[in-house]
Amino acid sequence: MMNTTELLKKVRQIEYKTKGLSNHLFSGAYHSAFKGRGMSFSEVREYQYGDDVKNIDWNVTARFKTPFVKVFEEERELTLMLLVDISGSSLFGTQQLNKRSLITEICAVLAFSANTNNDKVGVIFFSDKVEFYIPPKKGSSHILRIIRELIAREPKEQSQTDIGEALQFLNTTLKKKTICFLISDLISKPFDKQLQITARKHDLIGIHISDPLDSEMPNLGLIDYVDAESGKTISIDTSHANVRYDYHKAFVAHQQYAQKSFRKQNATLLSIPTHADYIKILQGFFKNR
Repeated sequence: MMNTTELLKKVRQIEYKTKGLSNHLFSGAYHSAFKGRGMSFSEVREYQYGDDVKNIDWNVTARFKTPFVKVFEEERELTLMLLVDISGSSLFGTQQLNKRSLITEICAVLAFSANTNNDKVGVIFFSDKVEFYIPPKKGSSHILRIIRELIAREPKEQSQTDIGEALQFLNTTLKKKTICFLISDLISKPFDKQLQITARKHDLIGIHISDPLDSEMPNLGLIDYVDAESGKTISIDTSHANVRYDYHKAFVAHQQYAQKSFRKQNATLLSIPTHADYIKILQGFFKNR
């Protein structure tokens, strides 16, 4: 557990890195990728060559004896919800960033991008239950609070992962449409029923976080393996090819289930391993939107 000084230092480091990325790389792309709720009337101005005649304001035109058109602007205010997996497996990692650190940086970039566009940001922290909820709100101080929680928040007890619980909480708590990023290693109980409701109500994007050792067990002979989610320790002989194959097969099964579930609902699912450049992957996503 970090003390207050260490936590504040870590928050500033994350802020410095991710706010810069957001300002220079993502804010415009975020604005382009996520549209507002529609167009609202802004003002009238004199007709200019090329204006759509359907926008002529006939009342104002009659009053001033010259054509005037209505000008509309996008209703921008949106809500970004981050669904963040903080179960035991999120702390695993063999690269420069473990899964939890990568999740924190991605969430910070998205939150700063939303804040730049004057959108609200909220967070649902979950394991096999909803651990903590930060209601959507605007402002830089609110984003810094979110970063503090991303760094320090832990499950109240040893826990597994239930994405369905987080989605159900979102579906019952937020009635208006939101931009929803579900960020997890997806090692979870089945969640396709709740996903169907979420994808129908909200703009849902999944981000699958993984580490190279999630899919490939190295040949290290007999080892004591501690399950990050259950806390149980078991002895495994990794020299057996069948053991390593079954380990890989379990990872692929989780991955295929998630891909099928998201694809069925026409929802986006990104894959970001801990050794990959998450900046390029997010840029590609925003560009393709």
